[in-house]
Amino acid sequence: MEASDLKGRIDRFVRSRVIPREAVLDGGGPAAAEALAELRGLAQEEGVWALPLPEELGGGGLGFRAYAELAEAEGASDHGPAALGSAPLLDVTMLARHAGTAVREAYLKRLVAGEIRTCYAMTEPDVPGTDPLRTGTRAERAPDGSWLVTGRKWFTSGAAGADLVTVMARTGGSAGDREGLSLLLVPTASAGFRVVRELPVLGAGGQYEIELDRVRVPADHLLGEPGDALTIAGERLQLGRTLRCLRWLGQARRAFDLMCERAATRSGSRGPLADQQLVQSHVFDALLALRTTRPLVHEAVALLDAGRDARTEVGLAKVAAARMLQQVADSAIQVHGAAGLGPDTPLPGLLRTGRAARILDGPDELHITSVARRVLRGYGRDGVAPGV
Repeated sequence: MEASDLKGRIDRFVRSRVIPREAVLDGGGPAAAEALAELRGLAQEEGVWALPLPEELGGGGLGFRAYAELAEAEGASDHGPAALGSAPLLDVTMLARHAGTAVREAYLKRLVAGEIRTCYAMTEPDVPGTDPLRTGTRAERAPDGSWLVTGRKWFTSGAAGADLVTVMARTGGSAGDREGLSLLLVPTASAGFRVVRELPVLGAGGQYEIELDRVRVPADHLLGEPGDALTIAGERLQLGRTLRCLRWLGQARRAFDLMCERAATRSGSRGPLADQQLVQSHVFDALLALRTTRPLVHEAVALLDAGRDARTEVGLAKVAAARMLQQVADSAIQVHGAAGLGPDTPLPGLLRTGRAARILDGPDELHITSVARRVLRGYGRDGVAPGV
């Protein structure tokens, strides 16, 4: 099937099936679970299920670069990836690369099928995710080879409904050491695991604080080798940030469409909104932000797909995409007026996502500093400046 045809099918699925059910899905509980199960069944029937996941595990087998062409349409709704089965891409990729045989056999096919859910716990109440060397959660080796994990994490997405949580913990060394950080896959049904509370982000749910009190984790649930956490997390973060950027593009396009429809169909005492220069300025600036951000994101996609170092490109894309989504959603609200502040459009939620995006997955300041330092290190070496 042609990529354009597949993208059109995904776009229609999200707009005609997922978006109309957002209110139910946002509400959570049994009604949301029932709606999500129905959407997943429809996605499987229509041949758009789990497209970027490995074919041998039940997915569509699309490579990352090919999937990136579809992710924008899929991500127009926060619920699109879950409804279409691509949500576990990060965890499937991580486990396929770094988990042992027993863990891969126990969980991967079930993850792709949507039978179980996972989440990732890195940030702690007193330790930001941008400074993992200070991680306070510890994992001690028990005499039988298993691990006993103790600590507290927060802003863990989807923890309340997850079956497994990947936890960054210190298995050796002291706070501040680069060595000794590891990742363990923790079954949430384990004794000592507890969801402490939900942490609404600007009023929206889905983030949680969790506690682990000497939770026993099987020895084979360690990912990679002891001390591999920073390497594995680095891989995951680059892929995860790029996926978010692709989805933010889809959400910004949704806000842009709403803004233009409003401008084209709404008239006031001074005539159609579309004829007013200030409205036209909002449209122009939003389109410019979208068009200039998209190539940055796909440059990061191309480098990741080729297995090359994409840290600079991912940092640029992440900052640009977060700012762009906030800007476009804000302009769309301005053009809608009071109607853009209420519950009759998705614009408040899109603006909230854009604002939160500038902090989650690393604040703007982290990416700005990291990229600038990396670029500046390249100047002065043998008098040759790096490519820009």
